[in-house]
Amino acid sequence: MAPRGNSRSRLLLVILLVTALFLITLDLRGVSLISSTRLATQTVLSPIQGFTSRLFAPIGNFFSDVSHLGRSGNEIEALQKENEALKAKLVLQKDLKGKLTQLKSVLNLAGEAQYKIVSARVIARGSATSFSQTITIDAGSSSGIARDMTVMSGAGLVGAVKSVTANSAVILLMSDPTFRIGVRVAGSQVMGILSGTGSRNFELELLDATETIKIGDVLLARGSDGGKPFVPGIPVGLVINVDSASGQLTKHARVSSYAKLTSLGIVSVVISETGGDPRDGLVPPKPMATPTPTVTITVTPTPSPSA
Repeated sequence: MAPRGNSRSRLLLVILLVTALFLITLDLRGVSLISSTRLATQTVLSPIQGFTSRLFAPIGNFFSDVSHLGRSGNEIEALQKENEALKAKLVLQKDLKGKLTQLKSVLNLAGEAQYKIVSARVIARGSATSFSQTITIDAGSSSGIARDMTVMSGAGLVGAVKSVTANSAVILLMSDPTFRIGVRVAGSQVMGILSGTGSRNFELELLDATETIKIGDVLLARGSDGGKPFVPGIPVGLVINVDSASGQLTKHARVSSYAKLTSLGIVSVVISETGGDPRDGLVPPKPMATPTPTVTITVTPTPSPSA
């Protein structure tokens, strides 16, 4: 007697063979059970798929938006950095343009006076020394600069060299309260002593109280022996107020400096004067007055009412 397991295996094999022959027969006759089954499955599952898609679409959109938001944030940050770089570049260009303008003006003034100069950048303000109002420049003894040399800008006198290293120098500004310089009035040659007051305005004391001085007079440096610390003829300032009180032994006036001491970027140190005293040749031109517009008003007579 054959084992029961072998009988079942033969029966299963027969069933499979019959089923295969049946499917082949149906396929040869044009009946596709697989396609029909697939279509039926799609018909049943389509509503489920649509509901699932609608259910999970917001979640997918949310994560997509988060991803785009991250990329947008990075793009905004990159644009902000680029904007800051452009702003810094613009500031640098303006600074360079301002320094070039100052350098051109000081070279023009030195050329007119025939001064031999060394131009330098202002790299610091103030000093650890006893000088209260100073600047430091990036040129020193290696460039020929020495103590007690005149320092100027394109507008006029700035101060004098007070200390020097190989590659830098400290300049005492003319606004310092300890600063003194002999000046003369262009044209009249009236002489006086100009003193710093710690601001842009200075105190002028005439050497002769009988001399006259008026608002608008131009002051030039009288010069020192050997041109140190001050070369002659360099513009110093403009008289803006005169104290004409009677009974004074000396006459005083207030003066405004030509050089803008608070906005110095480039200055020049006068190494030597090759043309001698320029006298009044460096007097700054007076600013042109703005013409007052003329307004013509035409009055049209009002016709009288007819009788």
